[in-house]
Amino acid sequence: MSDAMGTVVSGVIAFAAAVIGAVIAGRYAKHGAEAGGRKAVEAALAQVHGQAAAEHWQWVRSQRHQSFAALIAAYAALDELFSRITPEVRNGRLIDGSMVGEMRERTLELQEKTSQLALWGPSEANLLAYALTGKSVEAVRALLHVEGATSSGPSADWSDFSRIRGEMMEAHAAFLQRAGEIIRDPRQPVS
Repeated sequence: MSDAMGTVVSGVIAFAAAVIGAVIAGRYAKHGAEAGGRKAVEAALAQVHGQAAAEHWQWVRSQRHQSFAALIAAYAALDELFSRITPEVRNGRLIDGSMVGEMRERTLELQEKTSQLALWGPSEANLLAYALTGKSVEAVRALLHVEGATSSGPSADWSDFSRIRGEMMEAHAAFLQRAGEIIRDPRQPVS
């Protein structure tokens, strides 16, 4: 075999080796690119899901805060009305129709805010809100009962109204305490 022929054979073998090496390298590069692409997509999806969950949690937390504030404002409005009406009833005055209407509106507003809060939770806050609303409705009924008894005679028994009003205030304090704890806890779960 001549030197020229050896050079050609060596060149063909080198070319074949280069082609085989390129094919093998190409396959591994393709496999590596596919695996890297999958991992990149998985990482991007995990980041998007994590960010979406964090944003959802912030949104629910914001809704809770707004619901807590609305419920507290509705309670304060009813409590302020009690503060205005109670001395008048103690002095023997009858509650006029507009005051009864205002008391009804304030009570319905408190019930509405409690129902809205039930959408956002947590369930412990919902239970405390419903207890507060229940005691407030009882206090309205008790005041109307005392007012009815006062109109028929001067010796109306205020103890039932005073007891229920005290329970209403205790329910308010319990709700305020737990709502404050929930608001201050950055790790409060959504559910």
